[in-house]
Amino acid sequence: MFLEYYIISLGCMLVCAVISGVASSKLHRAYNKYNHYPTRSRMTGRDTAVRLLRASNIRDIEVGRVHGRLSDHYHPKKRIINLSEGVYGHDSIAACAVAAHEVGHAVQKKKGYIPYKIRNGLVFVTNIGSRLAFPLVLLGLILDVFVTNTKNSDVGFYLAMAGVALYGLSTVFLLVTLPVEFDASRRAKKLLVSEGILTEEELPAAEKMLSAAAMTYVASLLTSLIYFLRFALWVMMLFGNRRRD
Repeated sequence: MFLEYYIISLGCMLVCAVISGVASSKLHRAYNKYNHYPTRSRMTGRDTAVRLLRASNIRDIEVGRVHGRLSDHYHPKKRIINLSEGVYGHDSIAACAVAAHEVGHAVQKKKGYIPYKIRNGLVFVTNIGSRLAFPLVLLGLILDVFVTNTKNSDVGFYLAMAGVALYGLSTVFLLVTLPVEFDASRRAKKLLVSEGILTEEELPAAEKMLSAAAMTYVASLLTSLIYFLRFALWVMMLFGNRRRD
């Protein structure tokens, strides 16, 4: 049985590696391509973020620069949009698209977009769950050993299942993240055209860039789901073997 699990685990890891690799490769190809397409407006990533924030009547968020490639992110608590070096000072279609996407998240917060609020609410719970999942499974196994012949013999199993559920919170978090990311891209495309940063002819290139970025989140969700199922199967196998013993 454990040999079968080992083979399944290897297969899962291979699938995850392929999914993540394909999505990441597609994103970097799109970025490399459209980062060499200057916009007619000649606006940089920083210019784009500043203009779109003002157009959205958001005046309390700064635009900063961070090291790294495609490390762009919006930090709601610090009230700053951090743009990577390849985005901040570049006037390419890719740079403007990435900057606009991050502004899209700021707009979501301002307008109280429900999935965005749910995702932010899940951050703390997901972090706690990831830390408690394995200890709960281990504690469940220990209890299962010592109380297996009592009327409370299932307490260890239920405790371990609670650990599995907590482990699965990361998958739920990524599931909620999908509509948040797609909506941010939708807002970004609308703002880019309405504010004259991109023309209608340039928009398809931005859409391809944003779609490639969105696919990395889809890949992350699929990978997380596979790892969750793998973990759940492992726990079920452990308790199944205990019951037979």
